[in-house]
Amino acid sequence: MKLKLLVVEGNLIEENQNFKKAGIETHTESLSNSLSYFNKNIDLDVVNPSSDKSIMNKVKDLNKYDGLIWGGSSLNIYNDTDEIIRQISFMRECQTKIKKILAICWGMQVAVKAAGGEVKKSSKGSHIGIANGIEINENGLSHPLYKSKKKSFNSPAFNFDEVVTLPKNTVCLASNKINKIQSIYLKKNNCEIWGLQYHPEITYEKMIQLINFRKDKLINYRKVFNDENQINEHIAFIKKEISRSNKEHRMLELKNWLQGLNGN
Repeated sequence: MKLKLLVVEGNLIEENQNFKKAGIETHTESLSNSLSYFNKNIDLDVVNPSSDKSIMNKVKDLNKYDGLIWGGSSLNIYNDTDEIIRQISFMRECQTKIKKILAICWGMQVAVKAAGGEVKKSSKGSHIGIANGIEINENGLSHPLYKSKKKSFNSPAFNFDEVVTLPKNTVCLASNKINKIQSIYLKKNNCEIWGLQYHPEITYEKMIQLINFRKDKLINYRKVFNDENQINEHIAFIKKEISRSNKEHRMLELKNWLQGLNGN
């Protein structure tokens, strides 16, 4: 059976244009490539609530989708710009009209905010290209999100913010030392949301591209690194992870979500 999925692009059009100029895939392109690894029989529609001021006109068509995937973004949800408010409003509509949502990184933060939770700047640091030591808890071990996943794992990740307060009817499934909430199961209306703070759909190679692309900001604005030498050391660490990681295991969350759409 051919799946009909809606993908919500979290980044502004301008950010994606910058990606293109730098030779970097957009997050939607990365997601599409990763989904096709598991299922080539998928029909994807893409929307961008931040840049589409008429996005609410698309609400009437949401019922036709088997599921929705909401991707990453460089935005900070607590800034309350018009672009961010449009994303939150559209997510609220999706939570009433779509039964299955996979919310990744920024997507999880939008889902939580739309359902009444809270997101703040991470108090224990950030993930720059990789999240180490993600531990699946007892709730996660029994959840289909983590079928066949190792209890402890590393993953591509890039985030400065974190979920600090869960909405009602939400369960944390995994954590690490940086973010107490690395994944969630959220039930809102008749919608089931699997949320991930990390990025199983993005390769470590792309994360290295993003680090180089954001190098100046990471040193001068974010103050994550003191200089380029520190960045190069961090990239070398990620390259070691590439040699150790398994592609299918990295993306198991995508596979398990797709299987859930097919009733498996």
